[in-house]
Amino acid sequence: MNLNIREFSTESEGFLVELEALLAWDSVSDISVQESVANIVTQVRKNGDKSVVEFTNRFDRRQIVSASELEISREEMALAKARVSDELIVSLEAAAQRVHDYHERQKQPSWQYQESNGTVLGQKVTPLDRVGVYVPGGKAAYPSSVLMNVMPAKVAGVGEIIMVVPTPDNIVNDIVLAAAYIAGVDRVFTIGGAQAVAALAYGTETVPKVDKIVGPGNIFVATAKRMVFGAVGIDMIAGPSEILVVCDGKTNPDWIAMDLFSQAEHDEDAQSILISPDKTFIKEVKASMERLIETQSRQAIIKASLEGRGAFIHVKDMDEAMDIANIVAAEHLELSIDEPEKWSEKIRHAGAIFMGRHTPEALGDYCAGPNHVLPTSGTARFSSPLGVYDFQKRSSIINCSPQGASDLAKIAAPLARGESLEAHAMSAEYRILSEVNGTEEKELEATGE
Repeated sequence: MNLNIREFSTESEGFLVELEALLAWDSVSDISVQESVANIVTQVRKNGDKSVVEFTNRFDRRQIVSASELEISREEMALAKARVSDELIVSLEAAAQRVHDYHERQKQPSWQYQESNGTVLGQKVTPLDRVGVYVPGGKAAYPSSVLMNVMPAKVAGVGEIIMVVPTPDNIVNDIVLAAAYIAGVDRVFTIGGAQAVAALAYGTETVPKVDKIVGPGNIFVATAKRMVFGAVGIDMIAGPSEILVVCDGKTNPDWIAMDLFSQAEHDEDAQSILISPDKTFIKEVKASMERLIETQSRQAIIKASLEGRGAFIHVKDMDEAMDIANIVAAEHLELSIDEPEKWSEKIRHAGAIFMGRHTPEALGDYCAGPNHVLPTSGTARFSSPLGVYDFQKRSSIINCSPQGASDLAKIAAPLARGESLEAHAMSAEYRILSEVNGTEEKELEATGE
């Protein structure tokens, strides 16, 4: 099958403009989607279970009478697990353990220190009370999404994890429920779309209100998450999946072709880009892709993705390849090159970096350990992968001794008056110890009188 994939060279005039156009992705939904989502969110917030049931029946073609029918118990999750093949359960459990072990290393303890005048400063780290996890459902099965969103929350110590998953035409996916059971999800509701996000954000008679919503979804889900942000926290607004492969021309071209396919098969808007200083190798990879695409069950999606947003980029050397990689700031970056550790030091922006010829992105999607929920569309310039830190919050600790309060007040009061906040200044100054009475006051403080 011939593939019409765009080819670029950094030596061509206007390359950076062309690159910017290639990378452009407008994640903002159109006005009709926003209006539809706003209506759904408003109705669910106002009417609770009634609207959740109405929208679920309409959009998922179900015939629910009561919102209680939307919940799947832990016992039902266990039964679903029993219906899944032993081989798949072994893989799910192994992946869950690996993801758990990796995220254990992200846990942040509370800390504090004492200054010479006795003042204690520090930070208290506590987990969120309740988190909502959105998981795509229906015919699609994304058990890996369950593990990647739930395990760091469990490691963080979140009190309760609520999962929502749509079941269009009442199709319940046993693999997804098995993953939820293995990961330790507390409650599952068969709700999807904007109505699920609204239910989690504001709570209904049946669905409890959560503190944060994480997990991928379609444009309606993404728009709803953006709309309820503030009432709850959210993880991110994710765009289409993307991969950038940097190769020096020494990796098997079939391997690189399949690595590029691994993102292109997600959907037509996914993006796969190869950067190499070897023109001949680029031609070899393209030939491999045109041959191997015939073996793919999702070849129509792969072809649309590659021809719509894919690219080959020829660079003059590896230094320039690293420069382009930092501009792209890809969700997934493969360094299929010699000495990947050395070259990775030049990478400033990437969601995840896959090092060497034997580390395909696909391993990271399922079981390597690091989270596969990653910043997309260039947001790796300022965002990080989902992790334990997303399910914890931090409180500052300030415990002033009498002398510490007095010392700080002498700094704070002038600053407060500089902002014309007299009460702030006086509140601080009330704690200043006088030179005459300071010793006496400290003695009274010590005796508790």
